[in-house]
Amino acid sequence: MNPIRVLVVDDSATMRGLITACLRQDPQIEVVGSAGDPIEARGAIKALNPDVITLDVEMPNMSGVEFLDKIMRLRPTPVVMVSTLTQRGTDITLQALELGAVDCVGKPGVGQPPDVFARELVEKVRTAARARLRSRDTTAPPVRRDFRGNGSLLAIGSSTGGVEALLTLLGAFPANCPATVITQHMPASFTRSFAERLNRTCQPQVQEAYEGAPLTPGQVYIAPGGATHLKVGGRSMLSCHLAASDLVNGHRPSVDVLFDSVAMTAGAASVGVILTGMGRDGAAGLLAMRQAGATTFGQDEATCVVYGMPKAALERGAVGREAPITQLASLVLDACETRSRVH
Repeated sequence: MNPIRVLVVDDSATMRGLITACLRQDPQIEVVGSAGDPIEARGAIKALNPDVITLDVEMPNMSGVEFLDKIMRLRPTPVVMVSTLTQRGTDITLQALELGAVDCVGKPGVGQPPDVFARELVEKVRTAARARLRSRDTTAPPVRRDFRGNGSLLAIGSSTGGVEALLTLLGAFPANCPATVITQHMPASFTRSFAERLNRTCQPQVQEAYEGAPLTPGQVYIAPGGATHLKVGGRSMLSCHLAASDLVNGHRPSVDVLFDSVAMTAGAASVGVILTGMGRDGAAGLLAMRQAGATTFGQDEATCVVYGMPKAALERGAVGREAPITQLASLVLDACETRSRVH
C-alpha cells in the first residue's frame, strides 16, 4: 500500500514542525514537504503533487479560505483545515468546509491537548486520502413551500462532509419543517457557530441543543460537541436531553445514542437520515429506528464525501432507501407528512 503523501502548509515554523512530527507517527503517512504561505505552497503542490494538504486557516498574503478556493478550482486535492479554536478561526473553517475542505482539526491549546490533536490529525488525514472530492456546481434544491407537518420527528446523523450535506438538506426545508434533531461529529467549539450559520442561511430556526429544548415544528437542534450526547425524551411533548456519559463508537455526541432514543420515544412517528461520514456510528441506531416503524434514508455513495456511515447502515438493513443529497429533502419531507405523533 502506497503511503499517503502530505504537504503541510502553515505560517508558523513551530506548527509545521509539530504537524510533521504528529503525522510521521503513522507509518502509512509520508510528509513530502511544507510551506509557510500560499505562494510557497502553490509551487510545492505543483512540484510534489500531494495526496492530502493540511492547511492553516489564517496566513499572510492570502487567507486559507482564499487559497482553498484556488486549490479546488485549479488542482482539486483533499484538504484538512488546521484551525485555532477562536470565533474567527471557527467561522473561517466553516467557510472552508462549505468550499470543499474534507475536515478540520483544532490546533493544540486550550481544550485541545497535543496527544488528542495528534490522534485526530492522523485520523482525518487518513480519511481525507480516501475522500471523494465534491463537485461545486451542484444546483441546490428549491425550498419546499407546500409542506404540511403533523407532529413527526426527524433525526439526522452525519460526520465527514456533513457541513455541506446539512446545508444542502436543510436549505430546502421550509420554516414549518418537522421538529429536527441532528448529531454532527464536530469539535466542541464549532457546533454553536455551525448552528448559527445554518440559522442564517435556512428557513427553519436552527440552534445548538440545550437541556429541555422543546421539539416543535420549525425547530432544528444541533447536538453540542464534546461533553454530552444528545437524546430525545418525553411523552406528550418531546424535548432534547443532554447526557454526560462515555464515548460511543469513539464519539461524543454519538449518532447511535440519538437514534436509539428516537426509536424508543417516537418510534413509527419518526424519520431517520444518515449522511456522509467515516465509520459505523449511527448504523445500529438507525436499524433500531427502522425496527420501531420509522422511515429511514441514507445518502448515496456518489454524493458522499466518505461513504462509511451510510454504507454500514445499509449493510445492516437499517436504510430503507438511498438517494443523492439533492433529492433527500423532498423524500424526507414527504415521509414526514405521512408520520403522525401518537399521543
